[in-house]
Amino acid sequence: MKPFLLAFLVFTSSFASGQTVGANWKKLKAANEAVPRHENSLVECDGKFYALGGRGDRPVEAFDPETNKWTVLADSPMEFHHFQAITFNNEIYVLGAFTGPYPHETPIPEFLIFNPKDNTWRKGPEIPENRRRGSAGVFTRGDKIYMVCGIIDGHWNGFVPWFDEYDTKTGEWKILPDAPRPRDHFSASLIGDRAYVAGGRTSHAEIGKVLELTIPEVDYFDFNSYTWSTVKTELPTPRGGTSSIGNDPYLLVMNGESANQVPAHSEVEVLDTRDETWIRLPDLNQGRHGTGVVYWKGKVYVAAGSANRGGGPELNDIECLEWK
Repeated sequence: MKPFLLAFLVFTSSFASGQTVGANWKKLKAANEAVPRHENSLVECDGKFYALGGRGDRPVEAFDPETNKWTVLADSPMEFHHFQAITFNNEIYVLGAFTGPYPHETPIPEFLIFNPKDNTWRKGPEIPENRRRGSAGVFTRGDKIYMVCGIIDGHWNGFVPWFDEYDTKTGEWKILPDAPRPRDHFSASLIGDRAYVAGGRTSHAEIGKVLELTIPEVDYFDFNSYTWSTVKTELPTPRGGTSSIGNDPYLLVMNGESANQVPAHSEVEVLDTRDETWIRLPDLNQGRHGTGVVYWKGKVYVAAGSANRGGGPELNDIECLEWK
């Protein structure tokens, strides 16, 4: 059994009492400082972790977990933020992203693709005009790329439950069944034949409720039945700006911001998708929102993000969950 899965099983018995045992988050002593950023993404590609995007113009940076060293790579082709990067065919894809300032950020109309080997950016396929949005969940399954939910008009209004499929072989877009509810500021994760969406909110600055409308329900799409369902138990700590990652049969949800507190959330919660119960892992040393998470060789890594709700202060640290 993988150490990651074994650790989750050890934690199960302690969750009911609200206790956590057996692991601690460790702040890594990087050999050099990274660029502070938030509303960015963090993704693994060929054994290195890539921090890219964020508010303002931020270069791509690669973190080597063997040396704990950051390397500054190519400049970004434009400002892009509020997105979930994915790795596909040894490249990094950005779609469902925004550009521009708050509160009327604009969806980027095409894919942005970074090639780590060549250290170059290029434009990818166009997203259909009537399906463009930002702050969406993105994942891959086979040769297809999926984008779910998101919001059309920055933080102002236009949150949608849309679900789309892009076939990388044919270049065709397909509209799939809507999710049970709209959401933005979250991540999507594939676990087996199910795609899970957890956390997030409906950002609605038009009525003065940007942080308040968090979503406790966790929904999933079953590719076998081609239908959506809702998990019987809600996310213990509803919040937007979350990061999530799947490791079958578990869904890890962490990071985030909410109207309940000024500091960004440090809670780390795990759904056992077999019985739909939640497991509480140790809190982060530093709460954060608006960044990504990587699982690599039995450890979970998180870097960058915002330390408080809203736009700062921006972080440049990295920490990982050590299993004991």
